[in-house]
Parts: sequence; C-alpha cells; structure tokens
Amino acid sequence: MPFFNLTSKSTQCRARTGLIHTAHGDIETPIFMPVGTQATVKSLDPIDLNNIGAQIILSNTYHLHLRPGEDLIAEFGGLHKFMGWNKPILTDSGGFQVFSLKNLRKNEDNQHNQGRLVNIDDEGVTFHSHLDGSTHRFTPESAIEIQHKLGADIIMAFDECTGDDVNYDVAKAAMNRTHQWAKRCLDYHKNKTKQHLFGIIQGSNYKDLREESAHYISSLDFDGIAIGGESVGFNMEATKNILDWVVPLIPENKPHYTMGVGSSPLDLFEVVERGIDMFDCVSPTRMARNGALFVRNQKNYRININNACYANDHGPIDPTCTCYTCSPRRSPDLVGTKAGQTFSRAYLNHLFKAEELLAYRLATIHNLHFLLDLMKQMRQAIKEDKFLELKKQWI
Repeated sequence: MPFFNLTSKSTQCRARTGLIHTAHGDIETPIFMPVGTQATVKSLDPIDLNNIGAQIILSNTYHLHLRPGEDLIAEFGGLHKFMGWNKPILTDSGGFQVFSLKNLRKNEDNQHNQGRLVNIDDEGVTFHSHLDGSTHRFTPESAIEIQHKLGADIIMAFDECTGDDVNYDVAKAAMNRTHQWAKRCLDYHKNKTKQHLFGIIQGSNYKDLREESAHYISSLDFDGIAIGGESVGFNMEATKNILDWVVPLIPENKPHYTMGVGSSPLDLFEVVERGIDMFDCVSPTRMARNGALFVRNQKNYRININNACYANDHGPIDPTCTCYTCSPRRSPDLVGTKAGQTFSRAYLNHLFKAEELLAYRLATIHNLHFLLDLMKQMRQAIKEDKFLELKKQWI
C-alpha cells in the first residue's frame, strides 16, 4: 500500500483530498494538526482529542530531547505509549527551535550567560538549553536518531530555518546546508519502513532559491515534502508567493506540508487552495488559553472572551459550533445540568477572570474543534468540486 493516495482534485484550483497511511491509522487530507509540543496538547487528554476529531498530532523533538529525554520515552515503548495516544504522531526535527534560539541571549542574571545560545556549522548545531544552560549537539544523524527513539509515524529532516528578512547570501548558505543535511538524514534513516521521513524546502523569500530547493528536495527519496522557513505562516503574503513558486515543482503523489500555518481560518483556505495537504500551528491553542476564541461571523474570525461585553452573554461562543463547549447536546444525567444546556460566553468570561483551569480546557476544545470541523467542510467541498464556493461563504 502506498504511503499517500490522492483521492480527488478540484478543477477550480490546486485543492485536493488524499489519504495518508501510517502504522497508527489513516489520515484524511487536507488536515490541520494540533500541536502537542511536550507530549501533550495543553489542557487536553487523548479522549478530548478523539472527541474533537484530531487525526494526528505533533510533538517537538527539541523539547522532548531536553525533557524528559528520548531514551526515557523509548523505555516506555515510544511516544504513543508514553502519552497514551494511539493515533498518528508527527515530530519535527528541532530545526525551527534552534533557529528561534539564534537571536536570543541568556538573561544577564543567568549563570550560564555565554552570549548566543546556538552555533551552526556544516556538521550540525551546538546549542545551550533554554532550561538550564546545558550544552547539546544536534546533527542530521542525531536528530533522526532521536526521532527514531520517539517513534513518531512521520518524522522530519534536520534543516536550517531562515528568517523572514535575511539577505540573499545568508538564505543561500542555509539552503545549501539544508540540502546537505537532507541527504545525510535520508542515508541515516534508510530501511526504517514504519517511520516516514519528510524533506524540507528552504530559501527564504527568494524565488530562485525556493525553486532550486524545491527541485533538489523533490529529487530525493522522501515520503513527503514540507515547505519551511520563518515566512511560512508568519507572513501569509510571502507564504502565498512561496507556495505559488514551489507547489508546481514538487511531486503530486507525495503529501505537501506547510509548517506553522493555522493562525486564522482564512490562512487554511489560502494554503489548501494552493495544493497543501497538512499544516500545524501553536496559535489556536495559545490563543485559546488567552481567551481569543474562533467564531465564524466575526471580524478576524475571533472574539476576546475576556471583554466586559460577554460578562452577561447567555449565548455559546459560536452558535454554529458543535463542539462540547458550544453544543447543547450534553447529557441530562450530569448533576445540575439540564438537557440542552451549554456553556455560555458569560461562564467562559467568569472562568478566565477567576483564572480557573477549566477555562483553558473549554476554550482549547472549542478552537481546535472549530478548525478540524472546517477541515471536514473543506474536504467535502473539494470532493464536490465546490471549494471556492465554500471559501466565498467564509470571506
């Protein structure tokens, strides 16, 4: 059975549906992937994730390497058993986190203060932990070995992520290093058939570099193709340009993954329209924990539940939403709960003001369900060749 099957294509744009096959189940695409950085999607348990329709979640190689460590996770039989999640998992390689450290300096009061937190050379990256200042080394081979021990279904090649505004020479050097590391990752990973390895296209915001990288990464025997770099998801105008450059150049029979996209429902429409199958972002859960909740018929697709105007609002977060937080179809057997009752905006407003932990769970359930339900609508619209009609209904 092939890793990826293309099941339908829009005649209106590059939008498409597909099926990814893994050892822990199939994934219908296009799909938004909730982020569980440290082996948990913050405030949710696996039952919550199943109930909101999560098909696959992400975990973070950099953070899990630092705490609790890949060897301990391997002792428990891998990440799935360690966190009690029996569906697919994707782990990144740590490349973006290393990039994020490049421009940070340790606190002046930190006894480990030694200047920059990371140094990059052609063989790999030496960095200091943001937790305790301890020194660590990632190479393409060690990044893959860590992910082997974590046991995720989909793993990522180690790359050098570049900023949104780096100059051409810096972008080209990082791209060339990414290409060298991609080949080393593949060589180290060979014969690991239960884990699927994706390569990453770099090149910052330079068209010729992005095209060169798309050609090179596509020429290698990766199971999927990712488009990386700080611009992707962070700068949506640049993201759309980059996708317009590279998607026509990458294999149609492999999954296409934009890393870090999902801050807004509109962002998801933009990348799906351009032929992307997979995307992730920490923003929906982070926004939820700060009271920014997705709603369909609202400017920017969100409200701030902390605002005083919601203190006596009897309605749900979004009357069109069917998540546990918004839905009136809750069990009448719950003590003190009437059939048809739901959580009101006023109640969420109170929970956030009181800093009650339930606020984070109910808000996170809503934001993730909102996006995952939108993905179901997109998949159905693509199958019916009505994707652009659905997009117009939203914008």
